[in-house]
Amino acid sequence: MIPARGYQGRRVGVLGLGRSGLAAARALAAGGAQPVCWDDAEPARAAAAAEGFELGDLTREGAAWEGLAALIVSPGIPHLHPAPHRAVEIAFARGVAVDNDVGLFFRSAATEDWAAFDSPPRIVCVTGSNGKSTTTALIAHILRRAGRKAQMGGNIGRGVLDLDPLEDGETVVLELSSYQIELARALAPDVAVFLNLSPDHLDRHGGMGGYFAAKARLFELGGPERAVIGVDQPEGRFLANRMRENEGDGAPVIAVSARRVEDAGWSVTFRKGFVAERRGGRQVAAVDLRPARALRGAHNWQNAACAYAACRALGLSPRAIEAGLMDFPGLPHRLETVGEAGGVPFVNDSKATNADAAEKALSAFERVRWIAGGVPKEGGIAPLAPLFGRVAKAYLIGQAAPEFAAQLGEVPHEICGDLETAFALAAQEARPGEAVLLAPACASFDQFRDFEARGDAFRALARAWIARHDGRLAAADEEDAR
Repeated sequence: MIPARGYQGRRVGVLGLGRSGLAAARALAAGGAQPVCWDDAEPARAAAAAEGFELGDLTREGAAWEGLAALIVSPGIPHLHPAPHRAVEIAFARGVAVDNDVGLFFRSAATEDWAAFDSPPRIVCVTGSNGKSTTTALIAHILRRAGRKAQMGGNIGRGVLDLDPLEDGETVVLELSSYQIELARALAPDVAVFLNLSPDHLDRHGGMGGYFAAKARLFELGGPERAVIGVDQPEGRFLANRMRENEGDGAPVIAVSARRVEDAGWSVTFRKGFVAERRGGRQVAAVDLRPARALRGAHNWQNAACAYAACRALGLSPRAIEAGLMDFPGLPHRLETVGEAGGVPFVNDSKATNADAAEKALSAFERVRWIAGGVPKEGGIAPLAPLFGRVAKAYLIGQAAPEFAAQLGEVPHEICGDLETAFALAAQEARPGEAVLLAPACASFDQFRDFEARGDAFRALARAWIARHDGRLAAADEEDAR
């Protein structure tokens, strides 16, 4: 745990008592503050009370607010759009500073001990609409593979204040969402990464402009030494331009693109499975990603290029980075190859909960037996029509099945109802060279607790099928030997 600094002997409100909220309360207490906790859900309040924290109804004016120095708000609680939470409104009216756990982390991580370190700790922050988790995990993996001590947290893994106090030469890699960045009163990454931008959470940010502005704060308020920025969209080019203070190799921006970057600065490109680094107009290194099974598809090539750039900014050699890219195991439920049987890979992309994510999954394979469906999102799978030629057959499940069947039109498809039925048919009908792909383009809540539970179910089905297939092969070999 990282004790929260700056509030010793003072009362601090904590609004929202999930993972980040309880971690903030513990960190405040460890730093000598007195947390006053509230959550709109009674079970969350009971969990905080069981740990001995003071409860106070922060949605009402009263004793809970007396002497409150700050209000720490969990990421899921709105503070502006579509309307501020009642407790946030009270904080605004009373002039109480509103912050979050990320702001506390950046105010608290550096301690007096750092002055005695040979190598001060470094902090890398990753944001963007898609690929944040994979890129964050990939950077941490490459660092550890190269022998560097690294922790990972934020929107993935451990909460920022749940991390261990930073040690000499250590790197912390944080995945940060727009919610986490927008409210933080302190941001100070050494390296900041911006991947991409696509419409998401627009109700929370009042539109695309507010959404981009939230992410841009990481670079504008944080002032990183190096900024790794995807420049294939206007927002990325705007952000890179804002960050550039001088030209050439000394500029703070490392531009990442699917196309060659024409300026003479520092860039990393990803194209046809290769990542190439250029400085001063010359290529200085390249990595062939095609053998990296966990980094299939153009979206993962972008993730790899951004991770490569971030690790180069931290001083790693191209060879050390390449080794980490090659043996990165990937993240569960994100184009996760569960195994293979008879030349058919079984791929779990349960995290593909919308059409944009499913597009990336379909683009990663030439021919698929596609399992899709669940609770549909607006527009369904109509935007994926240009990729329907890759679909040998679709196996449809859940509430979305009738809608998806209509949108598929002449593409071979079958309404299967549930995942088990869909998997059995897809596995039986798949031919060598085709992938059985779970990329639902839907939420999971009609049949599963969450996308992880859906992915776990697919993984279990695939492993059982592969085991049966291998058993049949072994039996056939034994019979032949007789």
